[in-house]
Amino acid sequence: MKKIHPIIVALALLLGGCMVGPKYKTPTAPVPAAFKEAPPASFKEGDGWKTAQPGDQTIRGNWWEMFGDPQLNALEQQLTIGNQDLKAAEARFRQARAMIRFNRAAQFPTISTAPSIGSERVSSNRPFFTTSPAPSGDFLLPFDLSYEVDLWGRVRRTVNAAREEAQATAADLETASLSLHAELAYDYFELRAADSQQRLLDDTVKAYTETLRLATTRFEGGAAPKSDVAQAQTQLDTTRVADTDIGVMRAQYEHAIAILLGKPPAEFSLPPDPLNLKPPVIPIGMPAQLLERRPDIAAVERRMAEANEQIGIAKAAYYPTVSLGATAGFEGSSILSWLTWPSRLWAIGPTLTQTLFDAGRRHATSDAALAGYDAMVANYREAILATFQQVEDNLAATRILEQEAKQQKEAVDSAQQSLQIFTNRYTGGVDTYLQVITAQTIALSNQRNDVDILRRRMDASVLLIKALGGGWNVANLPKL
Repeated sequence: MKKIHPIIVALALLLGGCMVGPKYKTPTAPVPAAFKEAPPASFKEGDGWKTAQPGDQTIRGNWWEMFGDPQLNALEQQLTIGNQDLKAAEARFRQARAMIRFNRAAQFPTISTAPSIGSERVSSNRPFFTTSPAPSGDFLLPFDLSYEVDLWGRVRRTVNAAREEAQATAADLETASLSLHAELAYDYFELRAADSQQRLLDDTVKAYTETLRLATTRFEGGAAPKSDVAQAQTQLDTTRVADTDIGVMRAQYEHAIAILLGKPPAEFSLPPDPLNLKPPVIPIGMPAQLLERRPDIAAVERRMAEANEQIGIAKAAYYPTVSLGATAGFEGSSILSWLTWPSRLWAIGPTLTQTLFDAGRRHATSDAALAGYDAMVANYREAILATFQQVEDNLAATRILEQEAKQQKEAVDSAQQSLQIFTNRYTGGVDTYLQVITAQTIALSNQRNDVDILRRRMDASVLLIKALGGGWNVANLPKL
């Protein structure tokens, strides 16, 4: 029976080493059984939200398509291609992925070579020499192998930590994408709401111009005092100022959209188009599902796992490091004898290194790793709490604004009826112009508030979709 070399046996035992340090387990987190602000039983599905059914657990991929606006869809696609923050996040992910390969290389031997050719003549006057030595040559072609045996799992944990950081960076990329797409939708609806306000004020300016003409006609006919004309003119001028002022806000949102698309504001414009949409039906799912649908939560969780690996790396420093070294090659005194078989050389053997005293450095490193992990656990739980707050805030906003929109619609109808009545009575000489101005002010205020509530409902829908994680799921994390 052939005898197995003892070095091979020892190497096999070393390669099968264990991993010191704690195993990772996702910490518990405060997760409620249901959302507090979910629609009550008195609400019907279709009021802007619904509870997700088993076959409809998440919002789908390009979530902005839920709003049914082709212009918004086109802008969102442009953002995916041209946004600079998104490109920077993607580059950071590629950088983190490259670090996996860098750390994984430590699991394999490093082989190097350093050929050298030299000639040497020792001085004839060198001490202890009685005769002049002849010149000598040295032709060396070595191949060196070095390998750290991962006896305690330090290298494996380093690779795992790099892998978890890369996954966290991939989640960061998705978080940036979700935030930027949501910001674009938010700014888009703000701009369209400004267009609606602009159209409303344009129409109001025309109506007030007609009212001024009426007051002027009555004054010239002796049926109304000069003050009616002055009041009508003031009302018209004030509305024109508000109409002009809308342009400032619209321009700012248009510029913000241009930057999100990666374009200079001078090269981008959107033609006016008043907001004429309804909030989409949004499946809210269950609170427990939320932890798998938020990429920022996934990023914190992966970095928590990375912090756990750092504890194991710190623990491994208490144990000796075992390295395997080997050298082989040729060495000769001349080029003719350099690569001949008698000129061969080799050496192989393990080296054990153990720190005997470091004045508490390893202990401090271990304590720092434990503290870092505890901090990540706290960050994880706090991020989950903040996530539930965001969902609850926007669920409440969606529900309350739905009711408010119905009430505001009734208020607008009542204000317009009142304005029509007082205008007719003023035309007939029954009421003073003060009644008309009061009715005009109330009607315009209610109409503007109606537009504003629709804007807030659209914004709340965008923020709710963002809080729910868009169309993302933790299963989308790359397997690195």
